Amino acid sequence: MDMYRDIYDFAAKVGSLEGYVYPKELDVSYLPVWVDHVVERYKALPEEAKKQFQDLLDGTVGRAVQSLIPMIGKDDATIKKLMGIMKGDLPASYDDFKKGR
Repeated sequence: MDMYRDIYDFAAKVGSLEGYVYPKELDVSYLPVWVDHVVERYKALPEEAKKQFQDLLDGTVGRAVQSLIPMIGKDDATIKKLMGIMKGDLPASYDDFKKGR
């Protein structure tokens, strides 16, 4: 695996763990600021780095989107921002862990 993919894969797994243990009753009021930071950081990354892990990012962000849609709706600005950093297809569901996602 390429170094960038390794770094992203580690970060995604740690982030997923954090999300998994977070209480299931979510306060979605924090999401707009959190997502803005994610999008800003994504845009600041070198294109070469993004190319190395975009498929993994699409899976992680896509599953988050699928989890959020029932809570805030597919037309919410937060969903649109997250979808804006995806290049691939939206996973089928929040638990779609196909290889390469």
